[in-house]
Amino acid sequence: MDSETQQKIEETVLEILKDADMESTTEYKIRTMAAERLGLDLSVPDRKLFVRQVVESFLQSKTLEEKEQQQKEEEEAEQRKEEEVEEEEEENDGKQKREYDDEGDLIICRLSNKRRVTIQDFRGRTLVSIREYYERDGKQLPSSKGISLTAEQWEAFNKAVPKIEEAIKKLEGED
Repeated sequence: MDSETQQKIEETVLEILKDADMESTTEYKIRTMAAERLGLDLSVPDRKLFVRQVVESFLQSKTLEEKEQQQKEEEEAEQRKEEEVEEEEEENDGKQKREYDDEGDLIICRLSNKRRVTIQDFRGRTLVSIREYYERDGKQLPSSKGISLTAEQWEAFNKAVPKIEEAIKKLEGED
């Protein structure tokens, strides 16, 4: 089959495929329609094979386009999610959402998997608690290992932090 005939067949088959219902169209229908339009016998083995190649190539490119479109939509959705999160953070003036433990205490930070700093109300007094936790029945519970400081004790400790940091630096420098 000469290249001019191949080009005419390919153009005609692609034209038919672009308008075809891909759910109900078969390769046979495409080949029959192209044969009628071109006035050629496309059931000859080499022409039949060529039509099949054109159809398969078209379907592969269509599948690739669909995957690219899906990926683009997923990326756009992810971008919208990120923008929503950023907007939410801006609305909260950069404040993080408050997190509470199973006891209802405000979690300030997690020092490790088992240690955290919480603020709790105990008998009408506010305490800063630095404590180890353990798990029982799927709940994180405070252990006796740790310390709870009153607000006054926390203030005294907080004032001493620069001296503590300075002492740490000196000790690390001695190694």
